[in-house]
Amino acid sequence: MNIVLLGAPGAGKGTQAVRLAERYNIPHISTGDIFRYNIKNETPIGKVAKSYIDKGQLVPDEVTVQIVKERLEQDDCKNGYLLDGFPRTVAQAQELDKISEVDAVANIDVPFGKLMRRITGRRLCALCGSSYHIDGLKGKTTCQKCGGELVQRADDNEQTVKNRLDVYTAQTQPLIGYYEEKGKLVTVDGDGEIDAVFNLIIARLDK
Repeated sequence: MNIVLLGAPGAGKGTQAVRLAERYNIPHISTGDIFRYNIKNETPIGKVAKSYIDKGQLVPDEVTVQIVKERLEQDDCKNGYLLDGFPRTVAQAQELDKISEVDAVANIDVPFGKLMRRITGRRLCALCGSSYHIDGLKGKTTCQKCGGELVQRADDNEQTVKNRLDVYTAQTQPLIGYYEEKGKLVTVDGDGEIDAVFNLIIARLDK
């Protein structure tokens, strides 16, 4: 099964992607991961991408599409894949259609107000990297595993999160309508426990 995973920042895509890939025995393809792989290994397309990133510029669609295309051509994708972070725009989705047939698109829907709370309330242990949320910490400021100090990521502040959600609304949200018209969209309520959201997604995909 070829799956695309959609959802705003903080909706839980990364968490669900790992579980879905295991469930359907398909590779979880994060565009961030394949960019890093190609840049680290200095592949021809990785060098092109790095030339833009080093200048602080966005990597053009044609480069991003080529990196994804090369990844989807690898043997482990023969029986399907799960794309996380691509496509980000309708233009990228149209290019993906030329490369591969998408079977289903799972959209994890969470109200923006709750996404803001989710992201700005995240805390990470400065020593071991364990993740917490202020709602469950009850005022504690140290890691329950190693005793390290809990800190907020620099990009988890309210203004940065608002900017990320604005970009999502402008660029990525139109994909919902794009895939809905094709009859491939499955939207689930992402405002729940991880297991509950996962079960909602697989119930819809298994149909």
